[in-house]
This record gives sequence, structure tokens and C-alpha cells, in this order.
Amino acid sequence: MARVPTMFPVAPRLAPRLLRGAGGWDQPRGLSLSKLSSNLEHLLLDTEFDCTDAEIAVEGTPVGIHRCILAARSRFFRDLFSREGSGGNRQEGKPRYVMNELVPGGRIGREALMVFLSYLYTGKLRAAPQDVSICVDRFCAHDACRPAIGFAVELLYASSVFQIAELVSLLQRRLLNFVDKAMVEDVIPILQVASHSKLNQLLSHCVQRVARSDLDDIALEKELLQEVAEEIRLLRRESQPKESTATVDPMLEKRIKRIHRALDSDDVELVKLLLNESGVTLDDTYALHYAAAYCDSKVIAELLDLGSANVNLKNDRGYTPLHLAAMRREPAVIVSLLTKGASALETTADGQNAVRICRRLTRAKDYFTRTEQGQESNKNKICIDILEREMMRNPLAAEDSATSPLLADDLHMKLLYLENRVAFARLFFPAEAKLAMEIAHANTTSEFTGIAKSRSSSNLRDVDLNETPVVQNKRLRSRVDALSKTVELGQRYFPHCSQVLDKFLEDDLPDVFYLQKGTPDEQKVKKLRFCELKEDVRKAFSKDKAGSLLLGLSSSSSTSSPKSEEKYHMVARN
Repeated sequence: MARVPTMFPVAPRLAPRLLRGAGGWDQPRGLSLSKLSSNLEHLLLDTEFDCTDAEIAVEGTPVGIHRCILAARSRFFRDLFSREGSGGNRQEGKPRYVMNELVPGGRIGREALMVFLSYLYTGKLRAAPQDVSICVDRFCAHDACRPAIGFAVELLYASSVFQIAELVSLLQRRLLNFVDKAMVEDVIPILQVASHSKLNQLLSHCVQRVARSDLDDIALEKELLQEVAEEIRLLRRESQPKESTATVDPMLEKRIKRIHRALDSDDVELVKLLLNESGVTLDDTYALHYAAAYCDSKVIAELLDLGSANVNLKNDRGYTPLHLAAMRREPAVIVSLLTKGASALETTADGQNAVRICRRLTRAKDYFTRTEQGQESNKNKICIDILEREMMRNPLAAEDSATSPLLADDLHMKLLYLENRVAFARLFFPAEAKLAMEIAHANTTSEFTGIAKSRSSSNLRDVDLNETPVVQNKRLRSRVDALSKTVELGQRYFPHCSQVLDKFLEDDLPDVFYLQKGTPDEQKVKKLRFCELKEDVRKAFSKDKAGSLLLGLSSSSSTSSPKSEEKYHMVARN
């Protein structure tokens, strides 16, 4: 029988050569895939050669995409692109899609979109950009703060809506780890995305966590879907023994709800009528707390004008109205409360004050991004600035604000920091530092050894071996109090000068005074920095002098006098 000839008799022998010539089998498969992944990511990141064929508008900025890649990776995009006329605006030659229309149930920022697209192009999940995934609380570990949670939630919204199952699974596991570590208020966004995306395991874990917490019923009603809130209430009732359930006066509860509804309607006059008729007070109903959390700033201003509410009253969770306003991050509400006597020093049960709460909720991007002229400032940053100025204005906060760069429980480190700070204040601003020290009675306490060697003279106290630990601690504590008061006065009356000192000490710049040390290039850099420092000092003093509240201060500038110049150069030569 004759053999049937094959169609391509040489194909089996040629195939290996063709693949080797294409860089296929001669290279490890993992390396080839890695190169392909890298090359595809260049399509997304390379701005020199734009070969995108569509755009997604997010936060007002267009992001270029390649529809063939997105359609291959996501059924959502394949269906979207295949629909006739789905491209929307084609005036610029490319179809444009709007993120808020693609994902109506949740917010996805530009950074989250770029990380998501990178995953579609490469199959690898990039690390979250730090400026949007860490807060500005310097004591935070950033393992469960709001920005870290918020970024993961945005990614999960994108992965769920755009139907990338493997990324949904990965992010669900990540958010499960957040739930037990996060504050209960920060669990709410996770619960919302879990409910929206129908992720039962994550949703159940969040519901259990909220049910175990002390989050009040008002927050449940305001933040969650009705069926989820009801499930949490049911779990709470089942977990509490009947004999331990506190009885609630139904009439009082009804009156409280009426007042809260009146606040929702922005009707303070109705609130006054209800208070007069029912005999309850604003404090009984926690009306100020409710308004600080949920109402317009005008409403809370009108409530405060009634003058019948305790502005520093703590609710059952240990929060004052200012704490709730800090969580909301609305500057007008915070200013209204502070103006009526709210204390920025009050802390929650876990030791958080208002500024710490606000810092933990604020992304680094929102705080550190420079605002261009005419551009609206970020509300979070405004809130932090307002609260920090209030903290510095209050003398009771002096020790905390002055020693924040150091561990609060290390007395010697506190002293070392304060002595250095006051020493350089006396060098930069001799007249102002002298006045502040006199008011704080710092001159009546003995100095602590170990301060900066840059001082031209020293009055260090010799160690007294006969001094008991109790007496020594008392002496050091009195020195801390005096120096803290000195720093607080400087921050209050000479804010610009204090900012120069802050930057000087944070940047570890005392070495700039040793101009004769180091290589010639290092000396040159030090001299340039020294000149910049002198100019910063001059400008700061001019600003503070223009707005000084100390009318008895001499009109002569301590930094522009011949004596001050001589001190600078004397230190620089040593």
C-alpha cells in the first residue's frame, strides 16, 4: 500500500529551529514570560510613544488603555467594547470612558486604576504607592490605617466590577487580615465593598466584627444597608444574656429620634420647640455629637449658639463632638467647635486626640502635595493644621508637642532634645529666647549634661553622687517643665522662628556649623547651607516681628545685630 504523503513533512524538524530563532525554547519559559510581562507594562507606562486606542477618565485625568488587552483579560471590557456606540466621546479621535459611570457603586482613584491595569497587562500585582496607602500619623505602623484599607478597597471594587476573579480572591484575603486589626469605623468601607461585590466570607467576617464592637445604632443606620444593619442588631441581641440587657425608655428614645430628624432637616427652631416640649436637653440626646458627625456646618453653629450644650461632653463610646468632627474632616465644623471652647487635648478611650484621629485618616498624598495658587487646599490638611495650631496655642500641650520627635517615656531623651532646641534658639534668636526663658522660669533650673557641643560656652552641672534617684528625677522633671514652657511660648509668639528650628533639628543640621571640617566639597556645601540658614532665620524673624503680640519686645532684630553676626561666625570657626 502506498504511503499517504503528509501535508508538511518537514514541520516536526523545523519547529524547534523556528522557535529557537524566535527566542522561544532556547530561553527558560519563565524568563520569556517575564520579558513579555515587562514589555506589556511598557505599553502602559511609556509616555514617549502613545499607542493607546482609548481612554478612561478618572479624577479628571485621562488614562490611556489598549482595548485589545483589556478585552482579552476581562469579560466586562469585552462586552463594553463590543457594544455599538459604547465609546462615548470621540471628538479627540479616541473613545473615552468615565470611571464613575463604569463603577457607580464605589470610588476608584487614579493610583488604584494604574495598579489594576498593571495587573491586567502583566499578571503581577504591584506594591501600593506609599503616598496613597499610608497615613501621616508618624506613630502609625500603616498596617491597618484608613489609607491602607482605602486603597485595598478601591482595588477590590475595580477587580469585582471588571470581573477579574483571581485578583478579587487575593484582595479578599488581604482585607480579611485588616478586619481584626482596624478600628471599627475603618471596617465599614470593607463591609460596604464586600456587600456590593457579594463576597460572603469577607462580609460575614465584617458583620461579626461590627457586632462585637460598641458602634452605635445611629452609625449603623447611616453607614450600612438596612438588611446588614438589622443582621448586626440580631447578632448583638443573641450574644447578650436576657438578664443583662439594659432597659431603654421608649419615650426617651422616641424624643431623641425626633430631635435627630429635625437636625437632618436643618431645622434648629424645631429642635428648640422639641426640647421645650419634652423636657430633655441637648446633652441628653447627644445632639451636638449627631450634628458634628452628620449635619451641615451651619446647623452645628446654630446649635452652639443656643449655649445649652456641653461642648466637651463624651458619649457612650468616649468621643467628644470634636473627635467626631475630626473623623468627618470638615474644617468649618472643627472651627465652630473650637471657637465655642472645645478642647483639642481631650482623648478617646484608646488615647487618641482629635489631631491624631485626623492624621490617621489622611493620606500622605493629600497632606504633602503642594497646592498651586488659586487651587483649593485639601480639607484633611486644613483640619490637621487647625487642630495642630490649637494644640500649640494651649500651654498644657507644650510638653507633648515639644517632645513629639522622641519617645514620650524617655526623660533623658526629652531633656536632650529640649536642651538642644533651646540652645539653638538662644543662638539664632537671643533676645526672644531670653524673654521666653524668663517667663517660663527656665533660668532657675539647672541644665542637663549632653547638649550640643556647638555652644560657645556651657554651664553644665556636675553630677552629684549623693543625690537620690527621687530627688534627681524631680530635678530633671522640673527642667523638662521649664524648657517645655519655653518652647511653647516660642511656638505661640514666634511661630515662623519655631518652624526654622523644627526644620533645623529634623534635618540633623547642627553639623553645618563645623565649616572647617570635611573635604573641600563638603565644606563648600556646608557654607552654602549656612548662608541659606542665615537667610531663613532673617526672614522668619521679620515675619514674626511684623505680627508679634509681645509689645514690650525691643524693636531691634536680634538676628540682624552685629553681636548675632559675630556669634554665627564664631561658632562656624570653632
